[in-house]
Amino acid sequence: MNRIEKILEFLNQQPKDCFLRHALALEYIKMGADSKARDLFIEILTDAPDYIGSYYHLAKCLEKLQETTLAIEWYEKGMAAAKLAKDDHSYRELQAAYEDLVY
Repeated sequence: MNRIEKILEFLNQQPKDCFLRHALALEYIKMGADSKARDLFIEILTDAPDYIGSYYHLAKCLEKLQETTLAIEWYEKGMAAAKLAKDDHSYRELQAAYEDLVY
C-alpha cells in the first residue's frame, strides 16, 4: 500500500482531519497532481482558516499553476491568519514568499 492509499484509508475514518488532508495534498504535489493539491488545500482552509501551514503550500501550488493573482490573495490571507494566531514564524515565511512573488 502506498502513502496516498494509507492516508485515504485514515481519511475514511476521519474525513475532516486537517493534518491528514494536508499530508494528502503534499503527496499530490509530489506526484505532480497540483490541481488536486490546490483543491484540497482550499477545502482545508475553507473548513479551518486557522490551519496556518496550508496557506504557504497552497500559494506555492498556485504559483506553480501560474495562478499568480490567487497566490497573492492566499499569501495575504495566510499572513492575516498567522498574525491573528500570533505565529510569527509562519507570518515571516509567508511574507518572504509573498514579497518574492510581488516584487
